[in-house]
Amino acid sequence: MKTKLFVIVVSSAVAAGCAQTPPQESSVEAKVAAGGVGVGNYKPYTTIVDYAYVKPHATPPIDRDKNALVIDSRPTKARYDPGHLPGAINLVEPLFDKQKDKLPADKTKEIIFYCQGLSCELSHSSAYKAEQLGYRNIKVYAGGVPDWEANGGILSVSTDYIDKLLAEKADVVLIDARPERTAEKGMIPGAINMPDNKFDAARLPADKKKPLIFYCGGLACDLSDKSAHKAKALGYQNVRVYAEGYPAWAAAHRQAAAPAAAPSQGMPSAAAAPGNTTGAAAKFVVETAKDKEVISTPFFERIVKEDPAKLTIIDVRKIEQCRAGTWPGAQCIPLAELEGRLASLPKDKPIVFTCGTGAQASMAHDLFTEKKMPGEAYILDAEVEVVDGKARIKK
Repeated sequence: MKTKLFVIVVSSAVAAGCAQTPPQESSVEAKVAAGGVGVGNYKPYTTIVDYAYVKPHATPPIDRDKNALVIDSRPTKARYDPGHLPGAINLVEPLFDKQKDKLPADKTKEIIFYCQGLSCELSHSSAYKAEQLGYRNIKVYAGGVPDWEANGGILSVSTDYIDKLLAEKADVVLIDARPERTAEKGMIPGAINMPDNKFDAARLPADKKKPLIFYCGGLACDLSDKSAHKAKALGYQNVRVYAEGYPAWAAAHRQAAAPAAAPSQGMPSAAAAPGNTTGAAAKFVVETAKDKEVISTPFFERIVKEDPAKLTIIDVRKIEQCRAGTWPGAQCIPLAELEGRLASLPKDKPIVFTCGTGAQASMAHDLFTEKKMPGEAYILDAEVEVVDGKARIKK
């Protein structure tokens, strides 16, 4: 009898970096460049890259508009579904002509093909086919999946694979990497909440061979990746992520998260409550969602547009992410540095913590509350995108 699938919710505070290294030849790539002797009877593609080059493009947070498009050339059910590089799409080489519409419209977009390692020609063949279609910024990660795992990379499963596990009641522990307030709005059925900032190894199975799959809020969210690496560091041998996460699963099942409450009209903020006035903050009323710790998204958008100086906006993403684009007047304080800088935050107006998905902003607010900091603080619980160097709510 198969054990019921369990789902655990985990969150983490660390965001992944996006630095890119130039293409380099390692010993793996050198073997391929030598003509594939001993590694498969095929013609290697002209530009080969290694793990160090690919890692920033396949490590959450992933923005497919800004990162290279990573493409898995392997068969879908047998290979891609149970384990692919995070963020990779699947364009099966034997079905290339039928699936070529998956390629980007922009022929200058960087594309990285990979498959099952040095003995696999699928990625090389796909690269040549893409080149014939006019694409000019193509690379092949010849080491592929074996090299990714050998370097400590964690693979991602697909939505179809998650559905298969659920249908089979597979003996797997599925771990959702979002904070409680986010997970409460909607989780994959059976989810159990265990935020990573309260990571409890005792709640993981005793059997280190038990399959674990971590997920969170999609490609823009790195919480599942960080949590998965923590589990791996504890000795778990079969760890995966579901990089597309809950948004993809919900969309596939036409099941959105529980609808957010309509923005309140003039709902008093904490600053307006008796005995909790803090200078000028008492004169400015923040509109919140049903959760009074969450600022109303339409209200936030309006204030940012009309008078952002009314708020202290703290972007808790990594510095390099913040530099790529943030809100007008926002201060960039990475979550890892926030505790040491809480005392220096302005106390004369409401603070709004932001990030890319709302998850790290939620943890920043938890820290603010736990440390009993004076003043009022809110969470921007929304998915944020950066366009032309400016942050905006993703519609």
